[in-house]
Amino acid sequence: MTRAATRPGVMASVSARPSLVLGIDPGTAVTGYGVVSYDGRTATLLECGVIRTPAADPLPSRLHNIHAGIAELIERHRPDTVAVEDVFYARNVRTTIVLGHARGVILLCLRRHGLPVASYQPTEVKRALIGAGRAEKGQIQRVLEIILKTGRALEADEADALAVAVCHANGARIPLHGGPASRLVRGRCRRCGKTASRPSCWWAAPTTCMIRA
Repeated sequence: MTRAATRPGVMASVSARPSLVLGIDPGTAVTGYGVVSYDGRTATLLECGVIRTPAADPLPSRLHNIHAGIAELIERHRPDTVAVEDVFYARNVRTTIVLGHARGVILLCLRRHGLPVASYQPTEVKRALIGAGRAEKGQIQRVLEIILKTGRALEADEADALAVAVCHANGARIPLHGGPASRLVRGRCRRCGKTASRPSCWWAAPTTCMIRA
């Protein structure tokens, strides 16, 4: 099992104690993860990366490695809540079943640690970040690289994990520890004039246009 991680960027914060959100993109070969701190206005990257399992290993061993990797992340960051991307239904039934095994092991690990879990469909995450449920993965990656100041290109799996974490934080499904929560509203971008649904905190201080025609 190998992991890749990135160093956090420096971003502004407010007085409320931030909530820590762990985002997970389940996969048998590659499980993406991302940890963000959310203060009611800004999502700050703490760590992101992937958990890889060798293709030659039997499925039980790969699932054990995924469980161990997630447990290690929980012990290291002590997140307040976890957001997990839901299973997509592939044309290959076996692929869907194996992916379901990985997601089940992850959910079991989260439950054993007593963490609240939210589940999001990929289209729901894309709609929250970009305003379009059919946005391309590259768009999501570029947006996250900008707003989280990653300092490097994100792998697809870690970008998916960060996307679900940011979506969860901005969607106000969790309360802040003494701070305000944001909500999804429809507004107009100050830069391009287009309208779309965005977290209320983003409309207050947009860093770049995230809307695509």
